[in-house]
Amino acid sequence: MGGSGRSGEGGCRCGQVRIRIVAPPLLTMACHCAGCQRMSASAFSLSAAIPSEGFSVTKGAPVIGGLHGATRHYFCPHCMSWMFTRPEGFDMFVNVRPTMLDDPSWFSPFIETFTREKLAWAKTPAVRSFETFPPLDADAALTRDYAALGEPPGFA
Repeated sequence: MGGSGRSGEGGCRCGQVRIRIVAPPLLTMACHCAGCQRMSASAFSLSAAIPSEGFSVTKGAPVIGGLHGATRHYFCPHCMSWMFTRPEGFDMFVNVRPTMLDDPSWFSPFIETFTREKLAWAKTPAVRSFETFPPLDADAALTRDYAALGEPPGFA
């Protein structure tokens, strides 16, 4: 990505909805909150915060699911795969579920959130951990520290 013109393609389980990312993530994360545990049917959800201008739906029409609140969680209307989230008040990025990408092998969570709700056995390789969400004043430092790691393979 960056200046190379490469993109990350992906889609839901049934293939009716396809997405493309053409910008590297600002940050990668795992969320251990009870809501993400329930929506993902797992111990935590995974996200890659992609700049909004670097994200597009290329096929199909995802539908809003989850809590149907101000934060919008998008799912395939057929297979119900949870594909991405547009968090309330953060229009500058889209949280893409990296396992929806055709090649998610580059993904590793840099931070983990809501560790106060995590299952005792759940472990991630995250570098930073937060009991809830990180404070808003930490965002610039977190994205800077993540960027210092270099772009994931295929994004350089």
